[in-house]
Amino acid sequence: MSDYVFFVAFVSSKSRNPFYENKEIMKIAQNWTDYSIIATGDGYKLERWKNVYLLRPDPQVIWSAQTDLFSYPKLNAYYKRSENGGGGWKFLRPMPAEWDIAYEKLGLNFKIKPMGFKHTGLFPEQSVNWEYMSELIRGAGRPVKVLNLFAYTGGATVACAKAGAQVTHVDAAKGMVERAGENARLSGIDTGIRYIVDDCLKFVQRELRRGNKYDAVIMDPPSYGRGPGGEMWKIENDLYPFVKLCAGVLSDKPLFFLINSYTTGLQPMVLKNILTLTLGKRGGRADAYEVGIKTEEGISLPCGAGGIFVND
Repeated sequence: MSDYVFFVAFVSSKSRNPFYENKEIMKIAQNWTDYSIIATGDGYKLERWKNVYLLRPDPQVIWSAQTDLFSYPKLNAYYKRSENGGGGWKFLRPMPAEWDIAYEKLGLNFKIKPMGFKHTGLFPEQSVNWEYMSELIRGAGRPVKVLNLFAYTGGATVACAKAGAQVTHVDAAKGMVERAGENARLSGIDTGIRYIVDDCLKFVQRELRRGNKYDAVIMDPPSYGRGPGGEMWKIENDLYPFVKLCAGVLSDKPLFFLINSYTTGLQPMVLKNILTLTLGKRGGRADAYEVGIKTEEGISLPCGAGGIFVND
């Protein structure tokens, strides 16, 4: 109990604490109408994706459920992990194979589909980053070129393009790049996005040789993975040198550089430190924060960390 009271007191007095460095502890996604988290517990989150209800594992949910989530009457499907790794979907009630949801605040639309490894093709909590980047692009007063790396199905790509930026979308998975194109078209975007199926490291190296420059870089790197030649990627070993490399493709007047990470245990301050050490001499400022999403239980679910360098 005393630890909890101390934490609350620390947060409430942050404006008077000279050691408090971040303006925000957590950026909370709370502007959705087509998506919500109904309940959490026992390693799962119960979600509404428009009119479809899914139950998916979440490693951050280490508390007990207040009710039996698997007995939720509207539940369409749940993802069950196997003891040997992996897992699969169990379908309980009729539902479409795929469907669309809207993020009305920014005029964005996305295709949703239950896929392998519990994924649906979208991370709704990233709406906090979409909103901030859109604001920066609209307020720049100049054309903005954005490079989105490990770009997945293009949530950030579509948000930046909708705000008026020219976006280069890079991901090694052809299927995810194709889905990004679908999301762009659903959002009314026909031009302004260049889609690249490639290894992100190799693409940046080629851009450096070509002398191509960007006003903003976005990256959402995996915790670990392998490149096309079997190269091992581990975020704790490779993130800093990769950010340093990407700094070389920034224009003389960069607008922002955003890193998002779902890696458990990677603190927001790590991202701020990386951005400060690689970009601090360019002026501007670096901030870091937890990313979270509001639930109907009255709590916010943590969903990773974000760090952003802004030259405003």
